[in-house]
Amino acid sequence: MEIKRSQSDQSQNPRNKNSRNPTKSFDHSNVEVCGKEDGFLGSYYQGKVVGKVGRNKIMVEYKTLVSEDDEQRPLSEPVEASDVRPVPPVVPVSGFEVLEKVDAFDNDGWWVGRISGRCEDGRRYFVYFESSGDEIAYPIHRIRVHQEWEDGQWLVV
Repeated sequence: MEIKRSQSDQSQNPRNKNSRNPTKSFDHSNVEVCGKEDGFLGSYYQGKVVGKVGRNKIMVEYKTLVSEDDEQRPLSEPVEASDVRPVPPVVPVSGFEVLEKVDAFDNDGWWVGRISGRCEDGRRYFVYFESSGDEIAYPIHRIRVHQEWEDGQWLVV
């Protein structure tokens, strides 16, 4: 399945004036930021772009992460524009197949894994995370179809 970006958002087009400034295409958008720190590599956290910081960085206010100084306040931090992508569209599903690549919502973010089985209760799926070796059961509403953002398009892989 391929989900195309609207023409107004396509920053990959060399004729698009925004292609020279990667931060321009994310103005005030809901986005996901790729975790790059040890233990968070490959995870994605939802947020909103609240400003620009130089040519290649943007200021993001996270939806699920809070400030260490004040846990009542959302965490805001500058991130590389290359670590930011739009929020993927919802792909409706009624279930998953064993070995299907998915994202599971846990610890305030989306983590890439594979379906390793279905629980006996029929309402949850086991997800195996190669990065940690963990296998955890999740209800279907905390699992989504894994999609990759490539060349300005969402691809189901």
